[in-house]
Order: sequence, then structure tokens, then C-alpha cells
Amino acid sequence: MNVILSRVRDALRATRTQSKDPYFATAVPRKPYNRRNAQRETGNLKRVFITGATGFVGSHVAQALAAQGAELRLLVRSSSRTQNIEGLNAERVIGDLTDPKTYASALAGCDAVFHVAADYRLWVRDPEAMYLANVEGTRRLIEAALVAGVGRIVYTSSVATMGFGSDGRIADEDSPVSVADMVGHYKRSKFLAEQVALEAGRSGANVVIVNPTTPIGEQDIKPTPTGRIIVDFLKRKFPAYVDTGLNLVDVADVARGHLAACERARPGERYILGGENLTLKQLLDRLAAITGLPSPKVRVPHGVAMAFATFDETFTGRIRKREPRATREAVRMGRKKMWASSAKAERELEWKAGPIDDALRRAIAWFREHGYA
Repeated sequence: MNVILSRVRDALRATRTQSKDPYFATAVPRKPYNRRNAQRETGNLKRVFITGATGFVGSHVAQALAAQGAELRLLVRSSSRTQNIEGLNAERVIGDLTDPKTYASALAGCDAVFHVAADYRLWVRDPEAMYLANVEGTRRLIEAALVAGVGRIVYTSSVATMGFGSDGRIADEDSPVSVADMVGHYKRSKFLAEQVALEAGRSGANVVIVNPTTPIGEQDIKPTPTGRIIVDFLKRKFPAYVDTGLNLVDVADVARGHLAACERARPGERYILGGENLTLKQLLDRLAAITGLPSPKVRVPHGVAMAFATFDETFTGRIRKREPRATREAVRMGRKKMWASSAKAERELEWKAGPIDDALRRAIAWFREHGYA
């Protein structure tokens, strides 16, 4: 077994035995935290370093910072699609998140780092690549940023790392959870990366964590799994639905939440950035009301959905070597309604999301305008 997946196995074993997992105990440089100094460092951002700016959430974070007059340095892979940052006045740093030598010099003089980049897929042929990017990439970036003397680091985690039950109860930052609760490689990798950031913050580094729920809006270039729901609905490829739930939030509000966290969040703390809790059927009904297209009326049992996902992963994924539309990981995640509360962010960050209908309209218009549907 390769090194990174072996560490994941050790993390799972440590959770079951309730022992301290050395994988979370990073060699991050430590320095005392002073709230007054942190506010001075983050209250007037002149120069910021951003990862993931070519993606969905990251591009909105970059635009929000640019609107405030910040000088932007964007870490961009040589293979990245750059449509989302065209026209943005920013310095592009060609590099790789897992190789600090390619970007360390660009961290010098930065007031803050916004680490938004992530490998977000619910099906992967090579899971080690996902752990390398999401976990080791986060560890190495935090270490490099602290060595460079960056004032504050905002790490973009995910609501997927929260503790969700099968009874539909609303989760928050204090809901019990462990890596053993994480379904699939994406959730495990984000959980482990979040632990790296939390450990750094609780050890004295000025690191804060935000946990967006399910962002909706324009510039979902990939698109994300939720964006695919909208695209499939627009293409009338959504004949049925499963009984599941999710929290939807305007991606513009998520970007505002990143800036609020940079200014007001407590180091070593995480903050859910969410909006409305809806069932999947309610989301589809919203889309129907906006577009005039019919909403599916057939509810599919989870067992049937799992059988189809198994077939799709085998035929589309393994035989045709393409990403399947349905995955077993997504079906397993769908057994729990991922409803969440943003009360902590509202209280401590003075942030609140608005209704999602406008974000849905913008997403629909963007997908249509750019030929997705």
C-alpha cells in the first residue's frame, strides 16, 4: 500500500482506538497568537495569495478581494482552465500545490493566504492523487506560508467534514464526528486536511477554517456535482430523485464569508457557511418554478440508486474509462440529509447568507450561456 493511503488507514485505526493520530501532528512552525496583531494584519489586506482561483468558489473569492483593492497572486497549474480569471488584474504564479518550491517566493510580502483549491470528485481511479493534493498540499502550503510570515491563512474545507446523522438533524461545528464517519475518498481527504489546519491553528498559527455547504451560482466551470444536477435538469436528464437533503448557499455569499473569516474568525476554529436546507425534491421544484420545465415525480429507493451507480461505475468508469454520472459514494452520502446551521458564522463573523433563488437563476443563465445545457 502506498504511503499516503497507508496514513489514511492509520488515521482510521487511531479513531477506532481513540488514540492521538500522528498524521494530524504536523511539523508546522508555531508562533504565539495575538488577537490585536491579527486584526491589524487582516483588517487591511494589501496583497493576498490564493489557490483555486480558476475554480468555482475560488474565482468568486478572488473577485471579492479584487473589489476591495487587494493585490492578487494566484497559484495556477499549467494545465488549469483560466476562463474564470480572464480579465482579473492579478499575478499568475504557475506552480503545483504539492511542490512549495514552485510558489514559496510568491508568498513573501503577502498579508493572507486563501487556500481554496481542492480535488473535488466523487469518483477517482487513483485516490492517492486526491490525498496528495488535498491533505499533503494543505500541509505544505501552511508550512510555507508560516515560514514566509503570512499574517493569516484561511483554509476552505467543506460541510462534508461535519457529523451528519441519518435522522435529518441539523449539524453544526460541534456535532460529533470522526474520520471513520467519512464516506469515500473525497470526504476522508477533506477531513484529514481540515485536521491539519485545525492542528496548526490550535498550536498557535493564525489559521482559520471555513466550511461552505453547497455553493450555487455562475462560474461553476467544471461543473461541481451540484452543478451537474442543474445541468442534467436543464437537459431533461433527471427523470427521478432520491430522498436526500442538502444545504444550498449563494457562491457570492460564500466569498463574502471567506473575507469575514479572514477579518474576524478565531484561529483553530471552523465556521459553516450555509444558506437554505432543502430536500433534493424541493431543489428540483425550485428549478422547475424558475425554468418552467417539469420536476420529476418518481422517487427512487436508495437500493435501486445504488444498483444503478454500481453499474455506471463499472461500465462507464472501468470499461469506458470515463467519469460516471452516478457513483456509489454519492448514493451513500445521500442516505444522510446534509442539513447544517450557520449560526456560529452569523454570530462570530457577522455574516449571513441570503435566499438562493437568485443564485439558482444566475447558475441557470450561466450554464445556458456557456453551452452546458
